[in-house]
Amino acid sequence: MAREIPLYTLDGVVDAEVTQHGFCTEDGLGLSLLRFRRGQGRMAVMIVHGLTTSSDMFIQPEHRNLVSFLLDEGVDEVWTLDFRMSNRHPYNLQPNRYSMDDCALFDFPAAVAKIRQVAGDDVELHVIAHCLGSMGFAMALFGRTVSGIRSCILNSVALTPHVPRWSRIKGHIFPFVIERIFQQPYVSPRWSEDPRFTLGKLLSKGVSLFHRECDVPACHMLSLMWGTGWPALYNHENLDERTHRRGGDLYGPVGLNYHRHVLKMLGRGHRTVKMREAPEYAALPDDYLLEARRVDTPCLLLTGRDNRVFTDSNVHCHRALEEAAPGRHELAIIDGYGHQDVFMGARVDREVFPRLMTFLNAHT
Repeated sequence: MAREIPLYTLDGVVDAEVTQHGFCTEDGLGLSLLRFRRGQGRMAVMIVHGLTTSSDMFIQPEHRNLVSFLLDEGVDEVWTLDFRMSNRHPYNLQPNRYSMDDCALFDFPAAVAKIRQVAGDDVELHVIAHCLGSMGFAMALFGRTVSGIRSCILNSVALTPHVPRWSRIKGHIFPFVIERIFQQPYVSPRWSEDPRFTLGKLLSKGVSLFHRECDVPACHMLSLMWGTGWPALYNHENLDERTHRRGGDLYGPVGLNYHRHVLKMLGRGHRTVKMREAPEYAALPDDYLLEARRVDTPCLLLTGRDNRVFTDSNVHCHRALEEAAPGRHELAIIDGYGHQDVFMGARVDREVFPRLMTFLNAHT
């Protein structure tokens, strides 16, 4: 199938010096950062994607993307991180037991250290994070595996996950069905492109029977993988149709251990807890909110009003953080938006990004 927009293209950002920087985590993974530089000052923003997406969700050429917006607004350099959840790396296709614990303990400290190594220890570093990348970074920030962050914007979910009822039911059933009955190591939004009569192709067709809201099979699979809705991840009317149709490129396959971690958190009172009580995770706290008052990085808890993936998770998180440190953190609810379209919608440079920039400027 011919692509309208090339896979992993950097064409969405112009008039910037672009370099790629690899680094390794303590548990032995090679990860990467893209650096987009236009100014010579000290303000930098690191942007973190969610599960199965990548840097590509922030540099889309079909609309004015987040990286371009930040550079246009005077941010000197923007770094997009591709950590172990990224579809630019092979780790989601390999059997593993990774969870948000690994991201908080290994990925984010190494990424921040790499930025400071390249940009200088005096760089003024802000963070914008999304989905389970947001949760993982919140765990790193409030678990104090990273420090010195000037401000942080966390979209959709942070330390208090909540999901729709059907998503929770699905979370108990889905891994067993996919792994045990169908014996698939991962679930993919691109199963519709598999050869005829293969299991992935048949599963995709089965899912599409229940999703008549559009004619894009990848969109249907994404609604199965995440959230509850028709569609679940976004409001169709917010997306450029090219974005909608290349969902199979922008979101990748993934195993289901991250889903299990979220499910465990839901069962522990909707609070972030460790996936496994193992010695290698001893540095992570048992309760991230217990000493939240000691973390002085101001956070903007962001969510779409129509969020059908993590519902009002960040409303709950803001309430909890407000109790711990009154007045330090902010909440922003974006009307007319869901989970993913907050960053990937066609009009976000006018309807969403100015709110983010206001927060960043207030803490620069």
